[in-house]
Amino acid sequence: MGGHLDDLMTLLGTGPWNIFHFISLSYWFCMTAFHTLGGAFLAPRVNHTCLPPPSQHVNLTHDSCGYTVVGVDGSAEEEQPCSRWGYDDSVFSSTVTSEFALVCGREYLRTTYQSIYMFGIFVGAPLNGILADRFGRLPMVAISSVLYSVMAVGSCWLPSLPLLLVSRFLMGLMHPTSLQTGYILAMEVAVPKMRSALGVSLFLSWGLGTMAWGGVAYLIRDWRWLQLAVSLPCFLFLPTLWVMDESPRWLAVRGHHERALKVLERAAKWNKVSLPPVEEVFYILKNEQTELSQPKDEANHRNLKILLKSYLNQAVILFRTPRLRLITLVMYVDYLVVGMVYYGLSLSGNYFSTDPFVYMALTGLMEVPGNTLIIPVVTRCGRRSLNVLFFLFCGVVLLALPFINERTGWLMVTLAMVGKMIISSVFNILFLHASEAFPTEVRTRGMGTSLMMSRIGSMASPFVNDYLGPVYPWGPSIMFGSVSVVAGLATMALPETLGVALPDTIAKLENQVASHSKAGILMKGMDMDSPEDKGTRSNSPDV
Repeated sequence: MGGHLDDLMTLLGTGPWNIFHFISLSYWFCMTAFHTLGGAFLAPRVNHTCLPPPSQHVNLTHDSCGYTVVGVDGSAEEEQPCSRWGYDDSVFSSTVTSEFALVCGREYLRTTYQSIYMFGIFVGAPLNGILADRFGRLPMVAISSVLYSVMAVGSCWLPSLPLLLVSRFLMGLMHPTSLQTGYILAMEVAVPKMRSALGVSLFLSWGLGTMAWGGVAYLIRDWRWLQLAVSLPCFLFLPTLWVMDESPRWLAVRGHHERALKVLERAAKWNKVSLPPVEEVFYILKNEQTELSQPKDEANHRNLKILLKSYLNQAVILFRTPRLRLITLVMYVDYLVVGMVYYGLSLSGNYFSTDPFVYMALTGLMEVPGNTLIIPVVTRCGRRSLNVLFFLFCGVVLLALPFINERTGWLMVTLAMVGKMIISSVFNILFLHASEAFPTEVRTRGMGTSLMMSRIGSMASPFVNDYLGPVYPWGPSIMFGSVSVVAGLATMALPETLGVALPDTIAKLENQVASHSKAGILMKGMDMDSPEDKGTRSNSPDV
């Protein structure tokens, strides 16, 4: 047996222990889909009509945001802003939009309702990276999922919009801590050869949750009851936290060898396999330990200046070495674009379809092929080449939308769904690619800050749709298509990770690059042999 933890995970195989973690985390991913896309049905755009004072004869403005009082002689006085509205309840009986009057001058608050959740993810992503790398995967998943569930249910009874927005922000703050750390936990307990398939199919539950979101919203048209219906099932996930184990890879890297051994022994018992001798397991675990020295002087932790310097070093560690810096910057671009395009298309039901429930279900349905059909492809063709191809293809499809005749609405919806399927595939391959490209030492931190960049894009997408779309109907499609092409070109600079051992430390990542460079120099040197030798090799049957 080799001296790497990957060899030990291969020995454990895929059994009840791995499957339990995978199914439990998949269920949680499904639950978060409802709230991430909550703005589509909880705070949608609703047709409204101004309700002026009943004792006056008025003329309404074209946007129902004001009125002019008509005098007895038929003359119109100065326009007055409307303060009360009647709302179209043919689709929704009650929404955040209608309950809190998020129309006219307050319409930006409706868009903010969706974006503030993404802003919470933006703030929480880097904090999650630092905390999960320091305190472990499982504790952060447990704390965040409990708080998320409580706030989701509590939101149903909040009486004011400010409190509701604060709740949405806090739920977004917990989102990366539970979702992304859970994803990394699933990857780190998986058999190496199964990571590609599990990493991609893990988000199949997200697509199923999106489809269910359209169906549940169709059945329940009151936003408070709808919020409660999709929040209560979150509590079913919490008992699984008592059974889950911490990532043995994280424990090994952080030097908790005794705890890592207990986790591996439990996994072996569940999967009914035998581990190597304890001495050999300890040798493998110690080889995985981080090469960075950890501060041991407690007085240093009491020194505020040293503590702040430590946090600053942790913040810039992703830019410390050349190879890691390149990976970080390109991942930031890719995540920014994929977040903008993915959520831009997911929340465009009012623009591409007359039935928002069917549109939402279709966007979820597109995630099924986006998450399943690429599994055999990604295991053979790699990560980088597929992301480049899919980014460029998505860009072409979206750039073609402005040229579609509005009378052929079915074709517009079809192209939008093709774009959604492609960007869904990119999102999942990108998760897999990032989890393999960043070293274990900073993997959660790298993916956390990358997710933070995707939330900048997802925060911007509702404003692109709601503010650019009405002025230039072709604007959102051009915007989303152009940035997709840029991301495809940038992805060419990333390394391919298919068949490459996961780097555990930054030093190992840089050494891999150095080794590849030396190998290239060696191959060039071999090509500089004499013509006779070249001719001999050319005629050899081994060539």
